[in-house]
Amino acid sequence: MGLKYLRQIVTKAVVAKGKKKVEACEMLRPPNNPSSILGCWVINHTHSAKKHGKFVEVTGKYEVNVWYAHHDHSKTSVFSETVPYRDRIKLHYRDGESHGSEEVHVRVLQQPNCTEAIITPDGEQFQVTVERELLAEVVGETTVCISVHPSDFEEEWVYQDESSSSSSTSSFNESKESSSF
Repeated sequence: MGLKYLRQIVTKAVVAKGKKKVEACEMLRPPNNPSSILGCWVINHTHSAKKHGKFVEVTGKYEVNVWYAHHDHSKTSVFSETVPYRDRIKLHYRDGESHGSEEVHVRVLQQPNCTEAIITPDGEQFQVTVERELLAEVVGETTVCISVHPSDFEEEWVYQDESSSSSSTSSFNESKESSSF
């Protein structure tokens, strides 16, 4: 067997990651003084991301919808408001900062979700708590080392020898049914 040696390969890989869970309290003012909250949900989440040094800055927005009763529980309405946010996610590098072009990918681990919605003590606003969790990954060029073996090297295969016979058997249904008319 010949000598094996190492070779460096430049490839793209995840070079840094960061994760952030946020719980935000939003104050929303509906047009009517609420009597009670009947439901709250968060929809239409969008975001974009950019790397700034050792952080990824995520800029996004989502829509908070609150279904509520007003006018002394005699009417209901849905109040909707778009809420913007900006999160800074600290990056953790595996091998130190990379150089060259990098791509930033953000994955939503938990979509923005309402965990609590209450009417403020003054009776005029909603206090809505929304949580979300984001994962940021930076893909960049990195170098990996591999062990190179000579071209005549082949790993051992484990297999069983199979014997084959040349006799062929065919089974036909020997009994034929006859039908009379």
